[in-house]
Amino acid sequence: MVNGWSIFVHSLLPPSCVLCGGPGQPPDLDLCAACELDLLPNSPACARCGDPLAGNAGGTLVCGACIRRKPHFHATYCAFRYTYPLDRLVLGLKFHGAIAHGRVLGTLLGQRVSSQALVALPDLIVPTPLSDARFRERGYNQATELGRPVSRILGIPLRTDLVVRQRHTREQAALTRKDRRKNVRGAFAATALVTDASIAVLDDVVTTGSTANELARVLLGAGAREVQVWAVAHAGH
Repeated sequence: MVNGWSIFVHSLLPPSCVLCGGPGQPPDLDLCAACELDLLPNSPACARCGDPLAGNAGGTLVCGACIRRKPHFHATYCAFRYTYPLDRLVLGLKFHGAIAHGRVLGTLLGQRVSSQALVALPDLIVPTPLSDARFRERGYNQATELGRPVSRILGIPLRTDLVVRQRHTREQAALTRKDRRKNVRGAFAATALVTDASIAVLDDVVTTGSTANELARVLLGAGAREVQVWAVAHAGH
């Protein structure tokens, strides 16, 4: 809900589109309706891993890879496909300090999760943690910045204290699927029990799901009942 102070502030500083510079969408989305229409939805997609699927089939679909080898997480929801212009927003947030992009992308993700009848809402949202070295380099965790508006929109607590990245890993983007799994193996550790909790692990982009799968394994080991994966986009692989 937007309170009176927020309405006053936004009347003085109306939203402005981070992509084209035109007017944003009231009350506070810094993205215009035309640019939002340029973002390609990730549909259809595998309900388990979020991998984009061909065609226009509806319903709950599961890809062959997930049938053959189930991941540790139980479901994935990626709002968009990682194509232009959404990739500009993600890269700006991740590497260029564009925190405003995090508010835009997190708001879009929260709105879309809330409209998905097939997605059972979890008890907690856990942003994918950064290593200490990468946090010092970047100054913030992009997954946490995305999680703030998602948490607000859905009314689900955002917990940044339940899992840590206990060793620095290489950036996943340039690695093969096999190397991605090796890169994150043993990279995370739970800092508390999450007995019987349903958890959504949140990140900016899912590609092979290796990072999310390792996080899910750790959280299930700490007592979670189930783990979902939420992300702004799926990059395919």
